[in-house]
Amino acid sequence: MMARITFVEVAMASSQTGKSIDGATLIARSLKSQGVDTMFGVVGFPVIPIANAAQKEGIDYYGFRNEQAASYAAGAVGYLTGRPGACLAVSGPGMIHAIAGLSNAWSNRWPMLLLGGANDSYQNGGGAFQEAPQIEAARPFVKYAARPDSIERTPYYIEQAVRTSLFGTPGAVYLDLPNDIITAEIEASEAVLPPCCPEPPRSLADPRAVERALEALRSAERPLVIVGKGAAYARAEDEVRRFIEATQLPFLPTPMGKGVMPDSHPLSVASARSDALGGADLV
Repeated sequence: MMARITFVEVAMASSQTGKSIDGATLIARSLKSQGVDTMFGVVGFPVIPIANAAQKEGIDYYGFRNEQAASYAAGAVGYLTGRPGACLAVSGPGMIHAIAGLSNAWSNRWPMLLLGGANDSYQNGGGAFQEAPQIEAARPFVKYAARPDSIERTPYYIEQAVRTSLFGTPGAVYLDLPNDIITAEIEASEAVLPPCCPEPPRSLADPRAVERALEALRSAERPLVIVGKGAAYARAEDEVRRFIEATQLPFLPTPMGKGVMPDSHPLSVASARSDALGGADLV
């Protein structure tokens, strides 16, 4: 279970780190406090300080040569762990190149966080180096896209991004990080982090729907169970195995449901997928 961090604990910890901290360090600490443990990226202006700070804060950073590949890796971490993986990209072309991973995470319902560097806020609209409409570019593929309005409020934007990526239907989120936020400094005593975003609540199935499903199974002659990605997301391996072995029903996985049950299981019909689907009278 993820530990909850209180405002008081964070303020006390911050006060021991020195008189001031920069935005990059605050961003890294905020990510770490929200359970983001892995970051992939291609560094350059203005995100190099974030990559350095992330490693100092205990986040595993993996340097890539291609933003698209880094963004795919961040999405895969979200799928495998249930917490968003982070992708770090430079402004302009770098961030745009990482949108492929946003789209992939969006389509597969994986939690993922893209952090895109951006020009100084005062340069907006002035043709700054690699200036681009990055929030607008990300928006079709994310649940949440925002730019922090101050260094003080940056931790709240990060908490909101992580929460949005996890709650409801999981998905990708984007944060635009201007250079003046990354390089700004704040008194350590004012660097207050929100509590860690908890795991999203899990709803129970409607008992009436469960009863209808059981009635359908009882009346079927050739039922087939399809194990999908919902079972994988819920980490329901034990429950699915007990159900399959108690009912002795044949099953096959969807591509995203692979691994919940082994293909070597005697009730697996994955190798005869087409025949099993064609012959089933209840799926």
